[in-house]
Amino acid sequence: MAGYEQYAADFETLKETASANGSTWLRDVRKDGLAAFERLGFPTKQRGNERWKYTNVAPIARATFAYPFDADADAVTKAALKEQVPWSDDWARLVFVDGRFSESLSTPRDVAGGLQLKSLGAALHSDGDLIREHLGELAPSAEDGFTAVNTAFLGDGALVHLPLDAANDAVVHLIWVTTERVEPIATYPRALIVAGRHSRLRLVESYVGTSGNFTDAVVEMVVDEGAEIEHYRYLAEDDAAFHIGTTRVRVGRDATFNSTSFARGAKIARNDLNVLLDEEGGSCFLNGLYMTSGRQHIDNHIDIDHAKPHTSSDQYFKGVVDGQSRAVFSGRVLVRKDAQKTYAKQSDKNLLLSRGARINTKPSLEIYADDVQCFHGATAGAVADDALFYMRSRGIDEETATTLLVYGFAREIIERVRLEPLRDHLDRLFSGTMAEGRSAAASPQGFTPERDQA
Repeated sequence: MAGYEQYAADFETLKETASANGSTWLRDVRKDGLAAFERLGFPTKQRGNERWKYTNVAPIARATFAYPFDADADAVTKAALKEQVPWSDDWARLVFVDGRFSESLSTPRDVAGGLQLKSLGAALHSDGDLIREHLGELAPSAEDGFTAVNTAFLGDGALVHLPLDAANDAVVHLIWVTTERVEPIATYPRALIVAGRHSRLRLVESYVGTSGNFTDAVVEMVVDEGAEIEHYRYLAEDDAAFHIGTTRVRVGRDATFNSTSFARGAKIARNDLNVLLDEEGGSCFLNGLYMTSGRQHIDNHIDIDHAKPHTSSDQYFKGVVDGQSRAVFSGRVLVRKDAQKTYAKQSDKNLLLSRGARINTKPSLEIYADDVQCFHGATAGAVADDALFYMRSRGIDEETATTLLVYGFAREIIERVRLEPLRDHLDRLFSGTMAEGRSAAASPQGFTPERDQA
């Protein structure tokens, strides 16, 4: 297929460039990634494939996406960026434009509190042992074709490291931007997050862009003993874009992973999150809010693995589905043999705003221990007629009344955000008139290449 040939050709070109030069170990990692991709391909088979049963990625497999060798790290202005992503000048950030690290938009740092924030390309020279220890451990190339091709094109990305006992007050913001192109491109965001024992980290990921570009992101997080990561994921790509996000997390003894995801836009988008509770006392709290319109498709695939006793997990997702769009929630909780005293809860609630909207929701439990507390449930329904009638009888027009009810539905997740700049950004997104709200959800502004004139 033409698309697959493009990946192979771009790989051959990339490995000859200076940016692809590196240690023998890294070159072997990339080579193994391409070999795995050629063997696995993309998971286009849906029948008998539970992981991809409700999401057809054939449009990605059929399309041709070029590697952006001409990526310009200065193609986006700071002013344009601040309009599109949650923003605080106090946050430490790494920004990548079409896959290339933007030094002018970033604030990499090593600070007194122990936080190390670097581009992966730079960190390979100074933190090679740390990267070699963890990179690809939680997200191996053999996992699937999307992870494999990301690894094949592994170049730049983000390294966030907090060493032992570091409790830094900084918020780290990782931003990936794709710009307007004549021909669609593929970018491969990669991040390695390591929170050392008894450390605390606050992290925001943002993905924004336009056109029919393809973003294939892989993030690996290690939460060591007694550590805590407070994590937020923000996706706002337009309705012609493709986005596959793979996140793999390992939680150690008495450690906590607290994550909230927000997704809007994209022709096909997937949030594929796997959390391994690998030691006693580990816990995770996962929240999500997704909004689709037009013919968009958003898939949340959440997999929690309770591998040891005395672990806990709590999932709470909400969706707002409009137009002819489609949303998917497939959550699995695995409780392994002898993982006694496990507590696990799943809940997915959806609001359907049109007759053409569709939700496939499938929470599931797979339990091999007998002393556990596990619950799951899912709902889907329209805006309540009695609530709408009550508001209209008070002189509120139908669009405004519907907007208020949708905002009230979404607000429960937004209120769980502890970072005020992010919470304010989400408030602006989900409030206002119905026309503004739906327009923002369906057609986020994009980026066209330009240089900062400031």
